[in-house]
Amino acid sequence: MIKYIALTTFTLVSLISLAQPTGGSGVTNDDLQLNTITTALPFLSITPDSRAGAMGDAGTALSASSSSLYWNTSMLNFAEQKSEISVSYTPWLRQLTNDIHLSYVSGYYKLNDRHSVGGSLRYFSLGEITFTSESGDVIRDDKPAEFEFVGGYAFKTSARTSVGLNGKFAYSNLTGGLPVAGVTTKAGIAGAADISFTFLDDDSRIGNLKGEYTFATTINNIGNKVKYTDVGSASPGDFLPMNLKIGNAYKAKLDKYNSLTVSFDVQKLLVPSPATYGEVGGETVLLSGMSNDVGVISGMLQSFYDAPGRLATDEAGDYIQNADGSYEVVRGTRLKEELSEINLALGLEYWYNDILAVRTGFFYEDRNKGSRQYLNLGVGFKYNKFGVDISYLAALKRSNPLANTVRFTLRMALGDSKPNLSQSAP
Repeated sequence: MIKYIALTTFTLVSLISLAQPTGGSGVTNDDLQLNTITTALPFLSITPDSRAGAMGDAGTALSASSSSLYWNTSMLNFAEQKSEISVSYTPWLRQLTNDIHLSYVSGYYKLNDRHSVGGSLRYFSLGEITFTSESGDVIRDDKPAEFEFVGGYAFKTSARTSVGLNGKFAYSNLTGGLPVAGVTTKAGIAGAADISFTFLDDDSRIGNLKGEYTFATTINNIGNKVKYTDVGSASPGDFLPMNLKIGNAYKAKLDKYNSLTVSFDVQKLLVPSPATYGEVGGETVLLSGMSNDVGVISGMLQSFYDAPGRLATDEAGDYIQNADGSYEVVRGTRLKEELSEINLALGLEYWYNDILAVRTGFFYEDRNKGSRQYLNLGVGFKYNKFGVDISYLAALKRSNPLANTVRFTLRMALGDSKPNLSQSAP
């Protein structure tokens, strides 16, 4: 089983490497066009906790905590603590403003060795916004906000495997019901689900090094499309940020007091890529790609093969039309763009005596799909039943609005915990 998972992961990493810029022949990122995928309720994808936030957002296969309700609910059955609650706070986009923030409260309870339940509340405040008329007159000040409720359930399917299910309700009120450009608006409402799976081997070895290997995968935010207005009732609406995550983590127990965890995530939005449209004969036509006017499940499947690539042009700069009426696309750019939609996350976590943790990580998103590329740093402290985690985001570009983001998380364990194998005699 482990060899198969390792082979699968290696294959994925090899494929992903093709999406990175190359200095040789073939298609490179310079051959692609900026084509960012946008969704409704993007706050659902913001990392809420400081632990994974300090590890490059590589949290899918991390050991269980109350934050697993966001990352991977199926991990809850492998938690050392019977129960835990946590509170997280993140000042957001402080490079742009000082009144946007994300708050997150979560907790879980292990009913027995095979069943666990949990819940969380996420609240995202967009700060104070002044609405004005077309002539510039002030209408009123408002404080738009979004929130999400999550209920989760996890059950073991064997001693080493577990499945998790989340149900969630999300509410997004961005305009307070005020007309925008003469159009009446309303709050966006969504119902969604997460599914997750975990395989955990707590007696894995690399040579003489004893450790714990975890493979995990999740699909998040499978739910209805969202509309913020009734105008254009036939319009397709916007997809939620449905996301596929595949994670691997290995916790090496170096000795009685020291452990090191390496976590690696592959992540992809399961949302259709924006198609390329243009004016032909005075009409707007689809030149390349596929329409996103499809259902949720169809959209998830379509997201794996609908990248439009880059349209070929002649010497005059006009699009080249094929004999069948379609438009020529530069060879290799569709596959290259499809692979560029895969994000990578790598994290490291060192614990000393289960008291002090030092963390770092790196997140990579292709420059044509948003260009989020940053380094994370963080620390954690634990004393008896209480823990504190702090993370810091160091952007690799000066203009990145996420630069200098700091997250704070307070944790409190409840009930008895399982024996800590990392502190037992070797």
